[in-house]
Amino acid sequence: MSRAPTLIVAKVGSSTLVDEGGGLDRGFIRSLCDQVVELAREGTRVVLVSSGAAAAGRDELGLAERPSDIMTLQACAAAGQAKLTEAYADVLAECGIPCGQVLLTRRDVVDRAAYLNARNTLMRLIELGAMPVVNENDTVSVAEFAFGDNDMLGAIVAGLVSADLYVILSDVDGLYTANPQTDPSARLVERVSEVDGRISSMAGGAGTSYGTGGMASKLRAARAMLAAGIPTVICRGRREGALLDAAHAEGVGTRFEAGSKETPHELGRKLWIGLAEVVRGTLVLDDGAARAVTERGASVLPVGVLETRGTYAAGDVVDVRGPAGTLLGRGAVRYSSDDMARIRGLKLDVIARFLGEGAAQPAVHRDELLVF
Repeated sequence: MSRAPTLIVAKVGSSTLVDEGGGLDRGFIRSLCDQVVELAREGTRVVLVSSGAAAAGRDELGLAERPSDIMTLQACAAAGQAKLTEAYADVLAECGIPCGQVLLTRRDVVDRAAYLNARNTLMRLIELGAMPVVNENDTVSVAEFAFGDNDMLGAIVAGLVSADLYVILSDVDGLYTANPQTDPSARLVERVSEVDGRISSMAGGAGTSYGTGGMASKLRAARAMLAAGIPTVICRGRREGALLDAAHAEGVGTRFEAGSKETPHELGRKLWIGLAEVVRGTLVLDDGAARAVTERGASVLPVGVLETRGTYAAGDVVDVRGPAGTLLGRGAVRYSSDDMARIRGLKLDVIARFLGEGAAQPAVHRDELLVF
């Protein structure tokens, strides 16, 4: 058995948390908390990113089906959030572990100061021996500032606290080569070092009626963690001892892991840019620029930009894509969309000649670019 990491972020989905009747499965919650307690005894702290508030609220409010309108969904989240946190807190209190609720929206981590405040709160809870229970603040989230699913929220939290491991406790065993429900030849992929087109094609559609994310959302989160150098495990949460096995690298689910050469400080800023910020536009690169960015660690230069899409200001975050549309990374652009339309395809010395030396700069500097 290998040594467990010091800090784990574990995300548990709604479909794993609820029972057949749509209510919280107290038996599963106790099993999960027992694993958290065992890890604490080994010196490993856990931050839990938990779905299930809306499902718990549905049960609390007596609704038979998942509502489709945003107001009722937010009402369910409001009614269920306290019930969800209380379920964890009651079990953990038996073992002397306090529980702290942290509700986030994307707006809370878009602003750098708020991002650091969220990190400080989480780290202080961990230092005090508490288990933070993190969820999206669904009662106030709006479309632009919603995380979309808790897989990505978990990745952002893993970056926030510089976790040693990110575990997605799902209702599937991991990533398969094909859909195991329809293809008997499908095999579990045990290790992934790069999320390329072949791996992405293995992702299926949406999850159950309780959740919002499928394998595609889990792959997006895992790809971000690969870029950050944080190992990620996707496994079946209801498998006995799943969290313990993932922590001890005992061969559960699919493990995503690749080395990172960047320092934690550099990674922290890039994760903030690449995961937390709202994307305002897109830069499409030519083949040479795409290879320079992904293979040689280069910045995005205006000369390599084939196309600009969207309306953005200098400092906004944009997607960086290859000529075939592949998402290469995400970064803070140094030109507005109007300026980029004028200077794309030009070398820096040409830009300097017409606009001055101060205007001649990379479109996206490598220090502000998270490459996937």
